[in-house]
This record gives sequence, structure tokens and C-alpha cells, in this order.
Amino acid sequence: MRELTIIENNLPPATYRHLRVSSGLSAKSVEASEKGLPNSLYTVLLQKEGQAVGMGRLIGDGGCFCQVVDICVAPDFQGQGLGKIIMQHITNYIHDKLPDTCYVSLIADGDACFLYEKFGFRDTLPTSKGIYLDFTVL
Repeated sequence: MRELTIIENNLPPATYRHLRVSSGLSAKSVEASEKGLPNSLYTVLLQKEGQAVGMGRLIGDGGCFCQVVDICVAPDFQGQGLGKIIMQHITNYIHDKLPDTCYVSLIADGDACFLYEKFGFRDTLPTSKGIYLDFTVL
């Protein structure tokens, strides 16, 4: 097995954009990634032999509200536990750096909810329902 390198708080925009698209997430523009990434509270990037294979971010105000975003693993490296490693690093940051009253949320795509449940995340329904702004209807 190839050696895994874990890089914290150094996620280059080009790597970010590549991993999002290659793993099936929506594309982000150069402008959006260059503006957004420096505002991350925490990032984790996984590399094998210098190749970016997975990532995740925590965004928010660092006190009251935060959201886990951009959890992804390149297709050729899925099923190897890399998502768990990413989530463990993010969860460690949450427990070590955030107040215990901080509301930490995420949006789970498909069966990814099963991974997140292992780290203590729970469905918000019926108490609340996540919704988003659809720019195509404005």
C-alpha cells in the first residue's frame, strides 16, 4: 500500500477544484476557490505518493456555527477508509478547537450519511429541514 501523507491547512485551489470534479462533486470556479479556501477554519488533504486523493474542509465562524464541506475521495481510492481518515481529522479539530455549544452541520449526499453517523452526526428531521438557495430560479 502506498504511503499516505496528511496535510492540514494547506489546500491549493487547483487541487481543490480537481478533487471536487474528479470525485463527482460540482465544479467551482477559480475565483470562488481562491476566495473561499483562505476562509476555511480547517482543511485536510490526503496524498499518496504526491498525488491528491482526498480532502475535506470545515467552514464557519468558529464559535456559533460551522459546517463540514467538500468531503471527497478520488474514485480510484474510494473504499480504502480515506473518508474515515478525513472525517477523523475534522472531528478532532471540532472537539479540540470549537466551543461545545457550536452547531456543526453538514449535507450528506446519498449513502455518505452512514460515514458521518459514525462520527456523531444525526438527521435533523423532523426538528428542522435543510434547504438551500437555488440561483437558477432568481
